[in-house]
Parts: sequence; structure tokens; C-alpha cells
Amino acid sequence: MPDSIKALQEISLKYGCKFLINEPLKDHTTFRIGGPCDIMIFPNSIDSLREFISAADRFMILGNGSNVLFSDNGYRGAIFVIGSDMSEITIDGEYITACAGSSLVRVCKTALDSSLTGLEFAYGIPGTVGGAVFMNAGAYGGEMKDVVTEVTCITPSGEIKTYTGNSLDFGYRSSRFTSSDEIIVSAKFRLSYGDKASIKAKMDELIARRKSRQPLEYPSAGSTFKRPEGTYAGLVIEESGLKGYSIGSAKVSDKHANFVINTGGATATDVIALISHIKKTVLEKTGYSLECEVKLIEE
Repeated sequence: MPDSIKALQEISLKYGCKFLINEPLKDHTTFRIGGPCDIMIFPNSIDSLREFISAADRFMILGNGSNVLFSDNGYRGAIFVIGSDMSEITIDGEYITACAGSSLVRVCKTALDSSLTGLEFAYGIPGTVGGAVFMNAGAYGGEMKDVVTEVTCITPSGEIKTYTGNSLDFGYRSSRFTSSDEIIVSAKFRLSYGDKASIKAKMDELIARRKSRQPLEYPSAGSTFKRPEGTYAGLVIEESGLKGYSIGSAKVSDKHANFVINTGGATATDVIALISHIKKTVLEKTGYSLECEVKLIEE
């Protein structure tokens, strides 16, 4: 056993963290695509995460596995899954602090239970707090930047830092963390008190809209392309005659053209080829240059 794997296994035993070898990534992504990773570990505290980071030769962080596409060959290195083992949520008045592994849906339900409004837009986004803050996730007119006031992270050297305000550098589907090696461990949301029935009604409305307009019955990574300036990705894809177009088992959804879906057994090769075809066709037919929102993780 290589020294780094042995060291990671020892840390896992020390903290009681789940440790897997040659784990299929398709079982940990919303696309249900991806070959095996060398090691998959589920940190259960900041201390364990810091030790794992210092011991790993090559690693990446994974949350709920949305918005990513892994190679069919998998990933050579360690994947640290920040999920339910790091998902504590606390409430202090109008503030909610959530660990990075908390699901957005659970944070939204926590806000509802405390009659806190401001997070309704995020209800149904299939990701964790860490992933949502990382990419400034948004929907229906709201974004993380509207409600996140503070983010705590770990640097590659193991230092714990907290950023607030403008230092978070939120932009369209981006934050300071998309261009740094810092790892998000928690975020603080500032909400406001509202009427519980009205909050629930808004959440119900948005989840119903999501179900009616998005192909949630199929595995996908969420929206495939970022919104082009002045229009919508789904619109220009549809105008290019690509709704329903498929390569292998990867298909442009008939329900929403900005979703590439896995109709059953799709490979990363299928998806990459389809994304490339969409970009080329849309550019030729509409003049718009689409930027992929899904992060491709190579071997």
C-alpha cells in the first residue's frame, strides 16, 4: 500500500471516517456517470479534513456531486466528500450557520421552521452549502450572494480563514473560491423574519415550477451552460433545433434544452461529445458562444 494511502487510512481510523477504495464515482454524482476513484473519504470534522489534506498527494473536494462530470476512467487520487458527516446547522436569530455538507434543501426547511425568509429561491437546488457558495448558485431571481454574509474555509496549508462582504467576490456562477485552493467548511446566511405560511407557499410554488420545467426524472448535472448575455442558453439551443438531440445515451432534454440528461448508461464520452456538438451548432446558427457550467474532472 502506497505511503499516502496508508496515512489516509490511519487518519480515517483515528477519526472514525468512512474510507473506500476504487469507489465508482457514478454512485456519488447526480449525472450517475464516472469511473472509479482511488480513494474516497468522508471527513467528519474540520480537524479530520485538515489532516487528510496534509496527507494526500492529490485530492479534490466533492459535495452532493451535482454540476460535475467525471471521466469514464475515474480519478487518480483521493476524493474527500463533504456531506452528511459535516452538515450541522445552527440558528441565531435571523442568522443560520450551516456546515458545507448540509444540503440546501435542508437549510431551506430549517429556515421555514423558524419563519425565516430569503432562501426560498434555493429550495430544490440539488447541492450542498459548500458547492452552492463555491459557484454562487442561484435560481428564480436569487443567488447565494444575496443571503451569504460569511464563509469559513481551510487553506491548503491547513489555516482556517473567514471571509465576509466584498472579500467573498461573488459573481455570476463564481466566487473567490472558484479561483483559489481554499476549501469551504461553513457559511452564514442572513435572513429575515416572515410569515411562515407565505414562505411555505413560495417554496411550494418554486418546487412545482422546477418539477414542471426541468427533467428531474433523469440523471443530469443540472443546467449545462451558463446564461449568455442577453438571452437564455435553453432558448438558443432550442432555436438551433437541438431539443431531443442525442449522442449515445446522452440527450438534450425535450423538457428543457439547457439540460443534458443521462437516459440510461450514458458515458462521459457521450456527454462531452454532445456538449461539443451543442456549442458548435449554437455558434453557427445563432452566433452565441456557450460556456459550459458543468465542471469536467479528468482522470
